[in-house]
Amino acid sequence: MYSAVSRNKRFTVLIVLIFLVIIGALGFGAGALYGNYSIGFVVLAAASIYALIQYFAASGQALSLSHAQRVDGTTAPRLFRTVENLSITMGMPMPQVYVVVDPAPNAFATGRDPEHAVVAATTGLLEIMDDTELEGVMAHELGHVKNYDIRVSMMVFGLVVAVGFLADILLRMSFFGALTGGNRNSNNGNGGGGGGNPVFLVLGLVAMIIAPIAAAGVQAAVSRQREYLADATGALTTRYPEGLARALEKLGAYGRPMATQNTSMSHLWISDPMKPGAMDRLFSTHPPLADRVARLRESAGTF
Repeated sequence: MYSAVSRNKRFTVLIVLIFLVIIGALGFGAGALYGNYSIGFVVLAAASIYALIQYFAASGQALSLSHAQRVDGTTAPRLFRTVENLSITMGMPMPQVYVVVDPAPNAFATGRDPEHAVVAATTGLLEIMDDTELEGVMAHELGHVKNYDIRVSMMVFGLVVAVGFLADILLRMSFFGALTGGNRNSNNGNGGGGGGNPVFLVLGLVAMIIAPIAAAGVQAAVSRQREYLADATGALTTRYPEGLARALEKLGAYGRPMATQNTSMSHLWISDPMKPGAMDRLFSTHPPLADRVARLRESAGTF
């Protein structure tokens, strides 16, 4: 368990470095096409600032995207009491508790460390789970907090958002470059600059296609194993793996796409919030629920 926590801390640093390398390479590539390498330095500096901002702001973005509402012991006593009791059991600071108004049963955790953590559950989850199952789900989410999965997930969330943003910029620049290049060709009879280079148009189109695929691959690589680890941590906390196992079975039976879906934060949820399809299964951010249930029930004899 401790080795997993240390690995997640190192993995966070690695994600930031990979993020900076990818963005820097794209920036210098754009600079080479325009004949102005200062573009690469500007993009790299902006990426560094962005990574720092994401470290502090990504959890707030996730809450905003999911339309989560903060609750307390008065507005959501059952959920708040469950999280409070589990926090005491695990010897952790009490995280902020949020509710997402959505009929799809689901939950997530986010934040940069246990002292700045957030857990959230949907109204659909609260409706179908009994107390033991709800305890299992929230122990799983607090397991993500304890294991520092939330820090890794937060940086992946920021990376996915950045990749999508950059792909959009490249696409717009490619069409702008093609348009201005075409105007120069008609007025001057020559290409006259990198902005009219057809290679830049191709680069923008390819980036738009490849970026979401690359982002989905990063999400899947980071998320799957940490779900198993959080399941194990949750079962160890409650000493009752069957509670979480039954909760996961209900998520499989009653699960549905969430009303407000966002691919950039799909890896944060306990169950995939997106509508399943061939590509979704290929790049799924979650291991199959049946496998997770089987592992939990196999471990029941150790408690």
